[in-house]
Amino acid sequence: QVQLVESGGGLVQTGGSLRLSCAASGRTFSSYTMGWFRQAPGKEREFLAAMWWIGGGTYYADSVKGRFTVSRDGAKNMVYLQMNSLKPKDTAVYYCAAVYSRNWYREPNDYDYWGQGTQVTVSS
Repeated sequence: QVQLVESGGGLVQTGGSLRLSCAASGRTFSSYTMGWFRQAPGKEREFLAAMWWIGGGTYYADSVKGRFTVSRDGAKNMVYLQMNSLKPKDTAVYYCAAVYSRNWYREPNDYDYWGQGTQVTVSS
């Protein structure tokens, strides 16, 4: 079965950077779309970015375009989310997700597998 484990969250000051990691296991992910989402307290889960495992095509939400970058290391089965110029409104739990299909999926219900999340807190 697919397992996704996020890491790399923490406390950072406004303007700082963090790189989140997602360790994927249990499948060959060549036909998967990998997504990153976040959820702040009292808010709905928000799409951030998606990547095709094969081909490396990427798609970003307007709210993070130019600040966040998604990438992968196929040899290590790792997906990353590099986050720069962080702001207090970026404070949330960040999730990695996967779906067995290639498309630019933006809705949480489009994804079948989820990690447990990692907390990111940006102080002002």
